[in-house]
Amino acid sequence: MALNSTRFQIETADDGKQVLSVAGEWTIWTIGRIESDLRASKVRHDAVLDVSGLDRIDTSGAYLIDRALGALEGNDKPIPIKGKHPSIERLLGEVRRASPAAPPDPIRPPGFIALLDRVGHGAVDAWQELLGILSFIGETMATMARLVVKPRRIRWTSVVSVMEESGLDALPIVSFLSFFIGLVIAFIGANLLAMFNASVFTVELVGIGVLREFGPVITAILLAGRTDSAFTAQIGAMKMRQEIDAMRTIGLDPMEALVAPRLLALIVMTPLLTFAAMIAGIGGGLIAAWLAMDISPTMFIQRFQDTVPEQHFWVGIVKTPVFALVVAMVGCRQGMQVEGDVVSLGRRTTSSVVQAIFLVILLDAMFAILYYFLNV
Repeated sequence: MALNSTRFQIETADDGKQVLSVAGEWTIWTIGRIESDLRASKVRHDAVLDVSGLDRIDTSGAYLIDRALGALEGNDKPIPIKGKHPSIERLLGEVRRASPAAPPDPIRPPGFIALLDRVGHGAVDAWQELLGILSFIGETMATMARLVVKPRRIRWTSVVSVMEESGLDALPIVSFLSFFIGLVIAFIGANLLAMFNASVFTVELVGIGVLREFGPVITAILLAGRTDSAFTAQIGAMKMRQEIDAMRTIGLDPMEALVAPRLLALIVMTPLLTFAAMIAGIGGGLIAAWLAMDISPTMFIQRFQDTVPEQHFWVGIVKTPVFALVVAMVGCRQGMQVEGDVVSLGRRTTSSVVQAIFLVILLDAMFAILYYFLNV
């Protein structure tokens, strides 16, 4: 019970019914003191309202009482009132009419039907997302074609800035992670190949694995998690502040000003980052071979040159521009899809990272199948 003139009390009558007694002033200026206590109290929907001690009341107090007696939970029965008050019935009626109707209970289909419903909605959403991606790819390619015809429209300052942000700044983490990937591959290979007295083939395992797969894929995944999310957040923040609409108003094309520089920067920097990742991964394999199998760095490098053809390097490096296109376009498209709230920005940023990683792995699998049939 509140320690002021605005108070309530919950009792049980002789007939077993619950009685909510309200007293004092229940106006907008006073109900804030007891609102949380009344919300926390367990008042049954069939309780009797005792207004014998009630003084002044307005619609705010009536709404609080009506809510406590279950009006917002679907209880439309008239409230039984004990005692006399000149305006309580009128105010409760006005509040009940003005309050939103309680939503109907949701119809829950059987489990299998609900599963089919979710699968159907998911398939439709995936199809619409695919169409959106294809549409954005077409728009991006048209923009790039215009820039090739008129290269003076390329914003080189933005391109260089994005190259520094997404390329040079990402070099330490890409090299660091690739180094340990090469280290892990070499240690695993040393243990497995030692069973067949073929530990020396660890050099080929590290070289081919890093050059063909791990270097390009690890670089693309790191860019998807680091750079792709940054693209979405940057463009999405501009979309929220209506800067993109302002650009269109003054005659600037957001595709040329925002998407094209990021696309060009990633196409240039991804092969260079992949090359650094390859060198770091091979370095990690060299250290592991030196520590675990006593293969000297000179012997490792010599055997690497003799047994690992350079075609594996080109097989890996050819994939990187495609990965760059995917990462850049997914990040920019999701940024363009941001709406006017922070929740949308967070959701689109998460979607961009997930989509980019998924597409990178999917494209890598397609490249592996293609190389298999080409016998490369």
